Amino acid sequence: MNKLLTTLLAVTAFAGLSASTAFAQPAPKIVVVNMAKILDEHPETADQNAKLKGDEGKANEELEKLNKEGQDLVTELKEMEESAKNPALATAARESLQADMRVKIEEIQRKQNEVQSFRGNTQRSLQQRIQNFRKIMFDKIAVTVTEIAKAKGATMVLDSSGFTHIGISPVVYSDPAYDITAEVQQRVGVAPAESGTSVTFPGAR
Repeated sequence: MNKLLTTLLAVTAFAGLSASTAFAQPAPKIVVVNMAKILDEHPETADQNAKLKGDEGKANEELEKLNKEGQDLVTELKEMEESAKNPALATAARESLQADMRVKIEEIQRKQNEVQSFRGNTQRSLQQRIQNFRKIMFDKIAVTVTEIAKAKGATMVLDSSGFTHIGISPVVYSDPAYDITAEVQQRVGVAPAESGTSVTFPGAR
């Protein structure tokens, strides 16, 4: 009986210790940051946008050139069609003209395919460059975000610029004192830190 009582007391004590340990875990310390704002206002973003705009302009010039070539082919085809309507045209000449018209139609189709291919490849290339740049920049900015968050003793960082599957920000409310966006911007050379209260959690290094 005494042995059973001792065992029950030991189990109860262990359970109580486990519960107290669980309740003793520190509460999460959360800060927020607007990653999109930092990226949009970053100097490297302005440089990248200028390069993309220049390359897009060159691509549009090439596209206009290809379209002009296609329009010229269509004009030539129409002229052939008008010539083929001439009743005085000899049979042999008409047949030769019709053969030339078929060749011209094939040229027009190839030019149309060339235009569509060029447009599609250009759009995909520009989109890929944008995605690659954004990933590189987000990774770079995340390093600074992590450094500042750790220095403040934060255990979690939330991005206030994103949207959930229902189209709203995942951060419904946050005290401005817990927003480290301005500090990150200052660190990466975007803008001076805004005036106001900045939080540092107790025990932070």
